[in-house]
Amino acid sequence: MEQQKKMEESFLRAHREFMTNLNASLDILEKDIDEVGEMAQICTDEWCKATENVLDELAKVVYSISEPRWLSDEDSLKLKCLRERIHNLYGKYKKTSTASA
Repeated sequence: MEQQKKMEESFLRAHREFMTNLNASLDILEKDIDEVGEMAQICTDEWCKATENVLDELAKVVYSISEPRWLSDEDSLKLKCLRERIHNLYGKYKKTSTASA
């Protein structure tokens, strides 16, 4: 039983670190999208394609995360917030890419 508890604690630490790193990646991407939104005519085809690819890849990662039974309500909420954030960032990106086109 003690081994099981240690294993779950290790998984939880790894899960939290992974979620923190995903959040940091979204911070970087959001900053980039915001900066482009402030500059006229900067959404080049290359930038738009690269940004959309990054968003797609992050969405795949975030939406593929399963919620283990031992995940706390707080950690479950963080995952839900990440999914919502990806959705909102995609909307912000689409607004920026359309306005700059």
